[in-house]
Amino acid sequence: MGKVLQMRLVVEAEDYDKAVAFYRDALGLDEEAAFEGEGDARVMILDAGRATLEIINPAQKRMIDEVEVGRPVAPKFRLAFEVADAVGATDTLTAAGATLVAEPTETPWRSLNARLEAPDLQITVFQELDVGA
Repeated sequence: MGKVLQMRLVVEAEDYDKAVAFYRDALGLDEEAAFEGEGDARVMILDAGRATLEIINPAQKRMIDEVEVGRPVAPKFRLAFEVADAVGATDTLTAAGATLVAEPTETPWRSLNARLEAPDLQITVFQELDVGA
């Protein structure tokens, strides 16, 4: 089989245009490709940079929620995006329609994390604080 060459998360968006405006325009993911088909079928592939799959157990999920939000709120799947400025990204994304779940908070693992309800997903934006230190 060989190595996996790419991971794609496929999300069904109830409001496609709103999701594109949020993830492409507000969050700043680059458009790789877009296709249209019969019956108003549409897809846009957005480049999110390097992708990783983070597997956690229920105890870790509870701990992350406690650190970032102060209470359990995460669904089974949540996306996390590394950004250069977590505070600025949080402001931009809430202005673009995301609901703030928790303000940017410094974590024990030295990142600044904010939790948001975005179109069709719960997300974390995080800034690594020790970069270049």
